Amino acid sequence: MAKFNVELKKIVDSSYDIELGYDLSDTLVKDIKNGLLGKIKKFAVVTDDIVEPLYARPIAEKLQSEGYYTKIFSFKNGEKSKVRATKEYIEDSMLESGFRRDCCIIAVGGGVVTDLAGFTAGTFGRGIPFINYATTLLAAADASVGGKTAVDTPLATNLIGLFNQPKKVYIDINAWKTLPPRQLYSGMAETIKHACMADKDFFDFLSENIDKIYSFDKISCEHTAELNCRIKYNVVMKDELESGLREILNLGHTVGRAVETVSDYKLLHGEAVAIGLVAETHLSHKLGYMTADEVQAVENLLVKANLPTKIPDYIDTEELVKKLYTDKKVRDGKLRFVIQKGIGEIVCFGENSYATPIDEQTAREIIIEISK
Repeated sequence: MAKFNVELKKIVDSSYDIELGYDLSDTLVKDIKNGLLGKIKKFAVVTDDIVEPLYARPIAEKLQSEGYYTKIFSFKNGEKSKVRATKEYIEDSMLESGFRRDCCIIAVGGGVVTDLAGFTAGTFGRGIPFINYATTLLAAADASVGGKTAVDTPLATNLIGLFNQPKKVYIDINAWKTLPPRQLYSGMAETIKHACMADKDFFDFLSENIDKIYSFDKISCEHTAELNCRIKYNVVMKDELESGLREILNLGHTVGRAVETVSDYKLLHGEAVAIGLVAETHLSHKLGYMTADEVQAVENLLVKANLPTKIPDYIDTEELVKKLYTDKKVRDGKLRFVIQKGIGEIVCFGENSYATPIDEQTAREIIIEISK
């Protein structure tokens, strides 16, 4: 029998720029005209029903005025839309509208939009380019940077997806002003997470300037946006495909994601992450990596940021413990947690190992400890 070696060695450059600024839609159109996407002339603008009239439609109209074929594909806002059915709807709608491999997706919105759009771009026509235009603090801190795209299922969150890097990311700080206060607070949770895991000075800055950020003080917002991106891309550059170090970005997410799901998304993502951060600090203290004062400092900042710090009483403890096992860090059926060391550092448990096994009873005790 014959035997063949199919040699397909590749050198891939997935580098891209992140641009921070105000009202960046004109910059986006200018970049496209100047060849950001080569000769592509067709654009699918993916967004949700809240962002569509505010940002997606103006972007689409500007592209159309420059002669590009542009169509908007919108879905109902919220985490419940981040499912395979919505992805299928976008794909079928794009096909019906004549989109093929010679197009680009522009994701305009928050984390749900960028996750869905990036995943769709990775599979549509076996892969087309996409751009992220982030309109929320949460997306600026988390979803729009790093290339992790996914959808949720009834059994687990973010376990169906792929790593897919955008051609460019635009973070429009002006868009934060249009957010409902609760959405702004939700975005702050991922920002606080970044400070907890990597930058004590940033943590102190947030503690002192949270009110300025919420009042849209220009210098404070710009500093926050820049530090968010810098902290995250310094991790992503070293571990694009989450083979080790990148797990630290899941700080607070083991309990947080479970709480979010079990609440049936009554809690926003950042609200659930805030609760997860509290759980993680209690666990860190129990393991000897944080002092009681440090645990209190994290909780104080979350309270100052108008974020919850307790598990709501409508959430069943045992259902929540069971949901922990759907976390993507689980290995060989064992729960694993990322643990912070003090404030601004993560515990390394060995070569390229940043999460540690925690027995179910310990996890249960922590959950009961922070329940109302």
